[in-house]
Amino acid sequence: QVQLVESGGGLVQAGGSLRLSCAASGLTFSNYAMGWFRQAPGKEREFVAAIRSGGTTAYEDSVKGRFTISRDNAKNMAYLQMNSLKPEDTAVYYCAANLVYSGSSYLPIRRNQYRYWGQGTQVTVSS
Repeated sequence: QVQLVESGGGLVQAGGSLRLSCAASGLTFSNYAMGWFRQAPGKEREFVAAIRSGGTTAYEDSVKGRFTISRDNAKNMAYLQMNSLKPEDTAVYYCAANLVYSGSSYLPIRRNQYRYWGQGTQVTVSS
């Protein structure tokens, strides 16, 4: 079965950096769009970034210029490099995957557009 496992979360001071990793198994990785979402206490899970196999990306406005999503299809890995972190970035970060067709340019950015989810990794940014 499909399994997504996040790692790399932790506690960091404002202005610092973290790199989240998502290890995928049980799927043909290159056929899947990968997304990162986050959920802060008391808030809805929100979109952060997404990437197709060909490299097309999308970002939530508040992270543009600070976060970079990438993937390594040979290793079945997705990454989220987070720089210039702010206290408001504090949340549990989730990796997600959904099948996309190579003939389209579709890149899912909504929570309900992703079928598979990891268990999440906590990111805490102190001020």
